[in-house]
Amino acid sequence: MPVLKTMRFGIWLALLLEVLLLTILTSSFGGSSGFESTFLNWSNLSQVIRALSFIAIMGVGQAVVIITGGIDLSVGSVLGLSGVVTAVLLNANVGTPAAVLAGVVVGLFGGILNGLVITRAKLPPFIVTLGMMSIARGLAFAITGGETIRSLPPGFLLIGQGEILGLPIPILAMALLAATVGFLLRSTPWGRYTYAIGGNEEAALLSGVSVHRVKIAVYALCGLAAGIAGVLFTSRFGVGQSTAGLGYELDVVAAAVIGGVSLTGGRGTILGVIIGSLLMGILRNGLVLLDVSAYWQQVAIGLVIVLAVILDRRTTSS
Repeated sequence: MPVLKTMRFGIWLALLLEVLLLTILTSSFGGSSGFESTFLNWSNLSQVIRALSFIAIMGVGQAVVIITGGIDLSVGSVLGLSGVVTAVLLNANVGTPAAVLAGVVVGLFGGILNGLVITRAKLPPFIVTLGMMSIARGLAFAITGGETIRSLPPGFLLIGQGEILGLPIPILAMALLAATVGFLLRSTPWGRYTYAIGGNEEAALLSGVSVHRVKIAVYALCGLAAGIAGVLFTSRFGVGQSTAGLGYELDVVAAAVIGGVSLTGGRGTILGVIIGSLLMGILRNGLVLLDVSAYWQQVAIGLVIVLAVILDRRTTSS
């Protein structure tokens, strides 16, 4: 528990320092307004929050997978495939509810397939989900022929671009998913089994836990989250693209690890993942505002990931 408390304090402190640093670096003094920060204004912050919601949604599913000691590298590709399927069906005039449901089911099916292959074939999650990453991305390209799908109906666009009580719908979806999964982890037998498998899978099995079923459910949840993110992503940007979510798996894993989810399994919280997503989203936004080259942005994000893993290892061993 002291380690968890230290990690949680460190996450909040890092977030605060990041916000303060970017506020100072993007500020101008003088003129009629006196003080003005390009970063610290509602227009920019709302865009940051909308953008990070997709990472946070997938991060919630990824966190549960990592807690069991696994990993899912296919989430970015599944997001792209789900979005493409949704867009194709919308252009075929099947109706918004059916298209949205199909997109989410595609993600769910991909997650279930990951879980089944991992548990039945007894293959490492890294290999299985790496294969699924390639399969899903290939299917997305095959369905679209590499073309961008446009002219999506206004009713669908409202899902990703609209607001309820002044809050963007993607943020509300993220909050609902995070609250639900957080409750399941804290207050249900399934949640306790999830942590137990990550802590010691053999001991959990000997204790009567249905390890295979829990693992399949965990990967199904991760796929479902990627499917939801795919639908929201497509609605937000108004197009279906086979390249959507490219490289997102790195950001998602980074958000989870930075948020205190241990890569060795058995430890982590959903709140930590949301804070980790905030850190990643604000970092990306800040680098853009500071006009940092896209190449150096990748370097900075890579360094953050490495530092997060180092911190994870140290806190785990202490």
